[in-house]
Amino acid sequence: MADITALQQALSVSPDNVPILLMLGDAYMEQFSLAEARETYDRALQVEPSNPLAKTQIAQLLELDGRSSEAILRLEQLCSESPNHAPAWLLRCKLILGEGNADAARECYNKAIEIDPNLSDHELLKRVRDAGGVRGDSAKGSTGPIPQANADFQAGAFFDADYDGDGEDDDESGGFFGGGEDDSELELEFEQKTDVNFTRVGGMEGVKEDIRMKILYPMENKDLFEAYGKKAGGGVLLYGPPGCGKTLISRATAGEINAKFLSVGLHQILDMWIGKSEQKLHEIFELARRNAPSVLFFDEVDALAADRKDMRTSAGRTLINQFLAELDSESAKNDGVLVLGATNAPWHLDSAFLRPGRFDRLIFVPPPDEPARAEIIKIMADGKPVTGMDPAGLSKRVKDFSGADIKAMFDQAIEASLAEAMKSGKIVPVTQKQLAKSAKQVKPSTRKWFESAKNYALYANQSGFYDDVLDYLGIKK
Repeated sequence: MADITALQQALSVSPDNVPILLMLGDAYMEQFSLAEARETYDRALQVEPSNPLAKTQIAQLLELDGRSSEAILRLEQLCSESPNHAPAWLLRCKLILGEGNADAARECYNKAIEIDPNLSDHELLKRVRDAGGVRGDSAKGSTGPIPQANADFQAGAFFDADYDGDGEDDDESGGFFGGGEDDSELELEFEQKTDVNFTRVGGMEGVKEDIRMKILYPMENKDLFEAYGKKAGGGVLLYGPPGCGKTLISRATAGEINAKFLSVGLHQILDMWIGKSEQKLHEIFELARRNAPSVLFFDEVDALAADRKDMRTSAGRTLINQFLAELDSESAKNDGVLVLGATNAPWHLDSAFLRPGRFDRLIFVPPPDEPARAEIIKIMADGKPVTGMDPAGLSKRVKDFSGADIKAMFDQAIEASLAEAMKSGKIVPVTQKQLAKSAKQVKPSTRKWFESAKNYALYANQSGFYDDVLDYLGIKK
């Protein structure tokens, strides 16, 4: 922490010094103080909005927070804006590889090393090769274009869907879902039913009951609901602060109804060729319909369902229109298909997604309450050398913490004990005192979200969508 103190003192003299801000952000990351690191990199971008180092590190923080899809999109945009920034290409390679796309990962690795040979990472290259390498290299003898999903989605740099630069039309059977290996991979993912149910989710009793009433009971009593002209399935939007368990509760929902579950990443949809993104989205929905009862989960759904008024190109609006058509219960045969969307910013969605027959059921996922925090603390401590811990007492100290914040608290305390263990050569247990100290160092990430949500709930809530936020904050409507 001495380096951090010195950097903070330097910033007090020169608060807009971008190199010092970047060094401080890196120091926070080394200490796993992720909230402080993000705040520092954001400060750097306020001074220098196009700084590629700060943007790359923010993408790394998003990955550490479990938001890999958003991280990949940010890196795609960054590689488009700063194509000679090698660290962004290398990090993009790692994240894409984690998503299972070895071809694109190899392309990104090659680009990074072409720019800066000093970044050569033989272990990473081995992982890329083991994952399958670049099939396009042997098929066409060239690396071809890297999909720039977010950049193209915004800028409209789309091309003929049947032309890939090799002078020949593509065979439809080799497409994303045209009977090729990608189709079988997704089928396999669907067959792997989630082993998580509500018993594995700490707290969130109000959310669970809301899900039971709006989702589980209609799915479990399909015949009864059909007698009243109601179909099982439909769309449900989960919204709330980041790190509060929206993804986990979605998996648990699929486990409760014993349905096949598929988490859809943006990289599985966005494509640089005209019409391909819409085709991929349609085939994903068709796959879910063939495997009903099934659950399709779209994390950070606002990236796919943004307000069309904000779209600068027709390409983005076309994909949104396709998404709306797939959701529409009047035209699409989604009986038995539950579509779950999760977002931290429901106010950025196109209003058409919130009309009846689409995401017509909104469920607010708040930060865990005190009993839920105690339960999460117990789960976090399980299997770790923790001694003398008082979950109930610790829970009172972490008011407004999300599940991710509680994890950050444990990570800091564990790292402190691990540092002592490295010196002594024996296991040093994590104590209640260390956890309490770490709790003071972690800032609740939910407070900033509620600052924004409060404004929308008070002044942009004509339809009453955000009444649950006002109820949580104790504000009378």
